This record gives sequence, C-alpha cells and structure tokens, in this order.
Amino acid sequence: MANPLLFRSLLRDAPLANASNQQGAAAFAFTPRHKLAKMVMTGCMNETFYASGQAQLNDVLATAKDLDDLFLAQLSIYGRERGMMKDMPALLTAILAARGSALLPVVFTRVINNGRMLRNFVQMLRSGVTGRRSLGTRPKKLVQRWLQNASEERLLQASVGNAPSLADIVKMVHPRPQAAWQEAFFAWLIGKPCDKRSCRKKRARCWRFVKATWARPYPMCRFYC
Repeated sequence: MANPLLFRSLLRDAPLANASNQQGAAAFAFTPRHKLAKMVMTGCMNETFYASGQAQLNDVLATAKDLDDLFLAQLSIYGRERGMMKDMPALLTAILAARGSALLPVVFTRVINNGRMLRNFVQMLRSGVTGRRSLGTRPKKLVQRWLQNASEERLLQASVGNAPSLADIVKMVHPRPQAAWQEAFFAWLIGKPCDKRSCRKKRARCWRFVKATWARPYPMCRFYC
C-alpha cells in the first residue's frame, strides 16, 4: 500500500465555499481590495451571460464604498495605464470626485487622457450614481484645464461622440480660451459665429467642410467588403 500521508485525498484540506457567483454556483469570496482590483482589470459594465451591467455597477459601488481614497486612486491609475481599461478607471475617478478627495487632481491628470475618457468621467459624475449630479468646483476646474491645455488635433478627435458630446461639456464648464484659435474652435463647436481664419490647422478646416457636406445627397458608389 502506498504511503497514505503522501497520497491522501486533497478534498479534506480544501476550504469550504463561502459565497456564490453570478450563476449561483458555490464560490470563494475575495477580500474587498482583491475583488475591486479584479473587477477594474476585467469588468466591462455591460451585459454578460450571467451578470448584467447594472449588477456589475452595483457591485463596484458597494465594494468601493468602504475602501480608502489612496487605494482607489492607485487602482484607477493602474487600471488605465497597465490594464488599458476605460470605464472602470473613469468610474473610480468619478467616485473620488464625489468624495472630494485631495488625490483627484493627480488621478485626473493620469486617467483622463483623451476625449473619450473625459466624456466618460463627466457622464458618470453627472448621472448621480456616485452620489452627486453636479461637477462641483474642483472637477469643473480640472475639466476646464483639460480643454485649455488640449491641442487643436486633440480637441478635434474629442469632438467625435455624444452623450455627452464635447460641445455639451464646453457649454457646461465654460472654459476660458487661452488663444485666438481656441476661442474660434470653442465657438465653432457650440454653433456660434467664429473667425474661421483663427483655426490654425488645415485639419479643422477640412472637418468643417466634411460636416457641411453631410446634409448633401451621397453619390452612387460601389462598396466592397
């Protein structure tokens, strides 16, 4: 007979399941930090086979509620820079903004690094899921600074998308233009008269031309897949 100390069943040493997963099967609960880190690096807040987007959002909010600002700040930056995630880091940044955390300016600078992230942040903060519906003084100034420091190319890229659109955000925070081209760009963006000659790059002029031609009938073209 083989040595029973070496070949004993491992089931007796296995811990008992203390939770259930989204399917209802037995599972093991993580610590709050481990659980939130896993959700930030793998979550999508959209419909999945077992979990709905609302269930994932509720889980993130409930888990983050009892965690400190420093951990949320570190996790938000890590999820954006290492995990290349979008929605989860933006949500954690919105949670920090709702808390009035002193770490918000540092996190905002590193996480909100393009127009898509800016729209996500504003959308989540204004939705009320984090506990507030207004941007507040500090988040508003951070959004203003982002708009003022962005190049014309970056603003043009950020103008694609809606709910909210970049024009909605400009109307919301009223950034003060730092140059003539910015004043013209912001005016054009929200539909006000502007000096088109102040737009420095051909890219903006081409974009205005494309938008102006959208209302025209399309020519008959052959499309190939």
